[in-house]
Amino acid sequence: MSFVHKKRLTLFDYINYLLLGLISLLCVFPFIYVFSVSLTHPDAYIPFTFYLFPEQFSLASYKYILSTNTFLDALRSTALITGIGTVLNLIFTFTFAYALSKKHMLGRKLMLGCVVFTLLFNAGIIPNYLLVKELGLLNSYWALIWPTLTNAWSLIVVKSFMDSIPEELEDAARIDGCNDLFVFLRIILPVSMPALAAFTLFFAVAHWNTYFNALIYLTDAKKWTLQVLIKTLVVDSDSAGVAQAGAAEDKIIPEETIRMAAVVLAMLPILAVYPFLQKYFAKGVMLGSIKG
Repeated sequence: MSFVHKKRLTLFDYINYLLLGLISLLCVFPFIYVFSVSLTHPDAYIPFTFYLFPEQFSLASYKYILSTNTFLDALRSTALITGIGTVLNLIFTFTFAYALSKKHMLGRKLMLGCVVFTLLFNAGIIPNYLLVKELGLLNSYWALIWPTLTNAWSLIVVKSFMDSIPEELEDAARIDGCNDLFVFLRIILPVSMPALAAFTLFFAVAHWNTYFNALIYLTDAKKWTLQVLIKTLVVDSDSAGVAQAGAAEDKIIPEETIRMAAVVLAMLPILAVYPFLQKYFAKGVMLGSIKG
């Protein structure tokens, strides 16, 4: 007969749980405030008041912000950059990592050394800007995609994952007549689905949250990404921000509810997708970080 001994909670445990609970509440309260203000009816909104729940429920702010051309242009730009950028990131990262995982490839050590070098050293903002300018990519969406096709950390993790794939799988495929391209498409990619799903989310979130590069490379306001528009709304809220968002001369809806609605709409897609792909984060990255 087995007995289960329960651990007795000490005073330290109670204090620890209390502090962690308070810290969690402090992290959650800003999100609650943003959602509450964005859902508050314009007539019921009182400035400089904390809203835990909307005083009077209304979607007027969302209808207003979705009717403005500037927000829709920013949403379209962000979706385009995220879609194209994520696909190209996956193609370049997984094909390059597959090549680096082949020990017999000529120049493999040199290329791997160059990858590790970029992990330790970065050219900086000014050389990157001059490079983008010389390539003629300023004020173009490609300025946010081409310089970030892949990165050293992603390559190393994916390469380590592919190193753990048994070579017998590839040998069996080659005996059946498959060349390197078909081995990669029909054997490596299906086996790499956990890593593929994890890095799809990594790259998509990175492109969706593009802010600094969009701020320095995109000069046309019609090509702004959502994050740049949100910064304009929140930081420059007294002047250009609300005007660029399409505020009318007779402001019926408070500016604060418009800003909060824009913030919610900007983070809503990631919040909706993340819970379904969260399990792939740990699984994909851990499989790529341990060989064997």
